[in-house]
Amino acid sequence: MSEDGPSRNIQEPPQAATLAVEVVRHGDAWAEGLVSDAALELAARAAFAQATPKAPRAYEIAILLTDDAEMQELNQTWRGKDAPTNVLSFSAGDGAGEDGAVGDVVIAYETTQREAEETGITLSDHTGHLVVHGVLHLLGFDHLNDVEAEKMEDLERKALASLGIADPYERGDEAGLAEVT
Repeated sequence: MSEDGPSRNIQEPPQAATLAVEVVRHGDAWAEGLVSDAALELAARAAFAQATPKAPRAYEIAILLTDDAEMQELNQTWRGKDAPTNVLSFSAGDGAGEDGAVGDVVIAYETTQREAEETGITLSDHTGHLVVHGVLHLLGFDHLNDVEAEKMEDLERKALASLGIADPYERGDEAGLAEVT
């Protein structure tokens, strides 16, 4: 302690859990005009708000927008499935690491675009749903049985409603949603 009292340079821990979101775009498929970084961040924060971790600290999530070719490679490498999928979640470990990293959500353009067209929803709304779904996986939620699926879907519905996105489970648009790795 200095003669003037406690040092003002000491950073106090956050009083609540906070989320930093980084958006990374691979290739040209995901032009910023299709789905903005701001919309992706809002979707991640909506999921985080529904399932906020208990520890009052800073958390970090990355959203990677890629194409079907890269997604197929990731799906083959990590899940043994030689096909693209719409979204994958890659956890940084058991919860947030010491640096606050929670993990990555990866979304494939062509598959996501096709699904949006097939279900008659906008690319932005479908991508928002995939981000919410992927972030919930990173925060420890899953859909391996009916009880888990119901809890996760309820959180998704609440997060999507906060974004003004219609309930995809009511319409039956949930087919093919994310698997966690």
